[in-house]
Amino acid sequence: MTSRDKVLARVSRETGAKLDIYASELARWQQIKNLVGPATLADLWGRHIDDCLQLVDLAPSAARRWLDLGSGAGLPGLIVAIASPPGSHVHLVEANGRKCAFLRAAARACDASVTVHQGRLEDIVPDLAGVIEIVTARALAPLKELIGWCDPLWRRGAIGLLMKGQDVEAELTEASKSWKIQYELMASRSDPKGRIVKVLGVEPRLRPPSG
Repeated sequence: MTSRDKVLARVSRETGAKLDIYASELARWQQIKNLVGPATLADLWGRHIDDCLQLVDLAPSAARRWLDLGSGAGLPGLIVAIASPPGSHVHLVEANGRKCAFLRAAARACDASVTVHQGRLEDIVPDLAGVIEIVTARALAPLKELIGWCDPLWRRGAIGLLMKGQDVEAELTEASKSWKIQYELMASRSDPKGRIVKVLGVEPRLRPPSG
């Protein structure tokens, strides 16, 4: 059974059809814009699509408003939008204009409910405080930076589903120097070395006065 077959066996027919459209759009755009690592495109369904789909299963059942940081090729944000329950909406933040063009085109083709924000995270994230319920990011930046960027969102009750690699323990140790983080650490179902940090609460650590 191929990776595609395994994924399609777990999702609805409608979701599977949209994922097929996404895969076709990505392959077409990949020829003019390097959206994913060329070596990983051969196993797009296992390495990327299935990897991202697991976030939908880990999210609270009532959550509908997502924010994906550094969306790039729509991984995981666009995949989440395709597979999430009706009424869900995903905000995709990406600085690169050509990648934003891909995200908009692929979202239209897949009939995915998204808003694409082109710009810097620092400028966009604060305006979404109180709107966002779940924050995602995949292979974007160290955990310390991700936690800091999303401080306005944690303060308003958002949780995080942050996809990390084998260095996650070191990243958590570094981030914990600046932030008190309540989290659960879960193994990835598609990558033996991958981990997902489920951020449940964040508070800044008090810093001693200078001088």
